Amino acid sequence: MRVTTGTVVNGRIEVPGEGLPEGAEVTILSPEDQEAFTLGAEAEAALLARIEEAERADVISSDELLRELHKPPWGALPARRPTSTAMKRRP
Repeated sequence: MRVTTGTVVNGRIEVPGEGLPEGAEVTILSPEDQEAFTLGAEAEAALLARIEEAERADVISSDELLRELHKPPWGALPARRPTSTAMKRRP
């Protein structure tokens, strides 16, 4: 992966230097209203890791995502055991 910057000219992004190969897919992060943002080292590493996952197509479908989101965080509940209404006393 390569990190580079470019400038929008007439609706196209111009990248100085070598440029990018024809047909290359890119991810663009654009600040709104010229606001800059910074990431700490941990957040930047997490962002780069997610980008690498996407590049490897190490992703899940939207259906799988929705199934995962609806799972309780503790996993499946255990099956309920039948209960007895009668209590036994110990002798």
